Amino acid sequence: MANIQALTHPEIQDHEALHEFADALTDRAADIERDMARLGKEPANRVLIADLFRSLHNIKGDAALCKVETAGLIVHPIESLLTRLRSGELRYTPLLGEVILLAVDRLELVTEALLAGKPVGHLKLVALVEGLERMSLAAQAHLDPTAAQVIESVTGFRPQTNLRTSTGELPVQGKPKGSMATDLLFFRSLALQFETRSPLFNGRTGRIQQLALDTNRVAGSPVDAVQLEAAAYMHDVGMMFLPEAVWFKVGNMSDGERSILHAHPDFGAGLLDRMADWKTAAEMVRRHHETPDGAGYPGGLQGGEICPGAKILAIADAFEAVTLKHNTRGHKRSVLRAVAEVNACNNQFAPEWIEPFNSVIRRMVEQ
Repeated sequence: MANIQALTHPEIQDHEALHEFADALTDRAADIERDMARLGKEPANRVLIADLFRSLHNIKGDAALCKVETAGLIVHPIESLLTRLRSGELRYTPLLGEVILLAVDRLELVTEALLAGKPVGHLKLVALVEGLERMSLAAQAHLDPTAAQVIESVTGFRPQTNLRTSTGELPVQGKPKGSMATDLLFFRSLALQFETRSPLFNGRTGRIQQLALDTNRVAGSPVDAVQLEAAAYMHDVGMMFLPEAVWFKVGNMSDGERSILHAHPDFGAGLLDRMADWKTAAEMVRRHHETPDGAGYPGGLQGGEICPGAKILAIADAFEAVTLKHNTRGHKRSVLRAVAEVNACNNQFAPEWIEPFNSVIRRMVEQ
C-alpha cells in the first residue's frame, strides 16, 4: 500500500531540488513518449522496453535524490510492469501503454502543482497508484480489464477500442446571412492563414470551432452560436502580430516575452471591435485567457466577470493545446489523456462548462 499522505498532501523538503527534478523530468518524459510511440508499433521489442525501464528508473532515482516521494510512488509499480514485460511474463497491449502514458502525464501535473504550491487532491493519485499496483500483479488475461478500470477511475471515462477524432456534424444553429456570413468567411480565412505557420496547427481551426459549438449546444445554447463561431476563428489571430520567436518558444519565457504573448487577445479583439455586429465575439476573444481564480490575462478577471463564450473558448483551446504539446514529442495524444489533463487543471476553467465539455468528449469516446 502506497503512502497515502504523500499522494494527497505531499510535503516538499527542498524546493531547489524540486526544480532540478522538474527540469530532468521534462526531458525524460519526452523520451518516454517517443519510446512508447515506437513500442506501439514494435510491441515485442525488448530493447525499447529496456530503454523505457531505464528512463523510469532514472526518474525514480531523481525522485529519491531530490526527496520527491510522490514521484517515486507513481513510478515504482510502472517499473514492476516493465520488468514483467522485459521477462516475457506479460505482453504489451495498447491499454497498458495508455495507462503508462497517463501516469507520466500525472507525474508532470503533480510536479507542476508542487512547484506552484497548489493542492494535488484533484489529480486522483491514490486511485492511479493503487490501480498501477493491481496491474503490476495481474495475469495477462486480467491486464486490460484492470487497465480500463484505472483509466476510468482517473479520467472519468471508460476507454473504448476505437476513439473518434471528430465530434460529428453540427446541426445548423442560427445560420448567418448577408454581411455576417461574408465576415465569417473572412475570419475563417485569417484562422486558416494562422494554421500555415506550423504543420502542427493543421486542422486546429475546425477542431476548436466544432468543440466550442458542440459544448455550447449541449448546454442548451446560452451563447450566440454565430458570435461564438467568429470568436473561435479569431481568438488566436492576434498571435500573427507577435514575433514568432515568442510564440514558438520551447521552455520557460522571460517576463518580457510573457508580456508580449499576453497582448495577443487584444489584437484579435481589436480587429473585431472595428467591425459592425461583432462586439460580442470581440469580448469572447479578449477574455478567453482569463481564469475563474483571477490568474489569467490580460485583465486578471474572476468568475462572473468573464463572459460565457470566453469560458467555452478557454476549454476548447486548452484541449487543443495539450494535444499539440504531445504531438511535438512524437507521440499522438489520445482523446482520453487530453481530456484528463483539462479536467485536472484545477481552477483554470469555469466549472459550469466542464460537464458540457465532458459530455461532448464522452460522445466522441463512446461513439
